[in-house]
Amino acid sequence: MANILNIETSTDVCSVALTSDGQVLDHRENYEGQTHATLLSQYVKEMLDYARSRELALDAIAVSIGPGSYTGLRIGLSEAKGLAFGLNVPLIGVNTLQLLTVSAMFNHFVDEEKVLYIPMIDARRMEVYTAAYTPALDAVLEPQALILDEHSFEHLLEQGYALVLMGNGSDKARQVLSRGGVTFIEGVKPVAVDMMALAEKAWREQAFIDVAYSTPLYLKEFQATKPKNPLKSLTADS
Repeated sequence: MANILNIETSTDVCSVALTSDGQVLDHRENYEGQTHATLLSQYVKEMLDYARSRELALDAIAVSIGPGSYTGLRIGLSEAKGLAFGLNVPLIGVNTLQLLTVSAMFNHFVDEEKVLYIPMIDARRMEVYTAAYTPALDAVLEPQALILDEHSFEHLLEQGYALVLMGNGSDKARQVLSRGGVTFIEGVKPVAVDMMALAEKAWREQAFIDVAYSTPLYLKEFQATKPKNPLKSLTADS
């Protein structure tokens, strides 16, 4: 049995869950957006207090490593690294796209023999972070940044797959994908309670990531937003 503290901050949801042997012991979630820096440490403290009150020793820290929000991923991984180092326990990295897929499979029945799950996390404009997984989580399409158009995933449909799309990037796909064979599941968000299955699988397989040198799965380089007219801004401030 493994007692695992799970941290998820890859999107606008801030969530933490304490799990043990297939059960969620306690959890916290906030869906208001941009609250990771203010709420995460408090949520973690509450989970640690819960564990201490029941004399539970943590066996591992699990954290969603992306893809997703640059800021959110950095905050979550930094917190997880600090905990893993301070408690001298291993660190587990959970792929956010796999997390979305597992959440969809566990909570929504799909009556298709040949199905692929297409998780999507919103990026800029018509771009999403996405992949394609079988129900066994085998990657038919590896995680990547993809600009959506009417031909996206056409080759998968031609192979006879039924596609199930979910995540906060799937709304963009609705605008361009209206053909048969594509199903959308609404309301699927990456949250810490749904990390349990993937985290426990990693624990059993001893699949840990490096506490010191691991980095988020960004999929593309960070691009800072610049003012449209810096000189005008300087003049206005003068």
